[in-house]
Amino acid sequence: MLSVLKERLDLLSKDEEGLGMLEMILIIAVIVILAIIFRDKLKEILESLLGKAKGKTEDFMDDK
Repeated sequence: MLSVLKERLDLLSKDEEGLGMLEMILIIAVIVILAIIFRDKLKEILESLLGKAKGKTEDFMDDK
């Protein structure tokens, strides 16, 4: 009886199915947490990039 229980516990500990999903969830959670922590800085960077892109587009359109 105990040997059967031990064998089943060993099988459960070796079963790695679903481990990839857990890793993906943890990675996404870390990215979300970092985005929340640095949201002000990320907003500044995005606004700067969009401003530069707008300026370049206006310059390009004015040259034609």
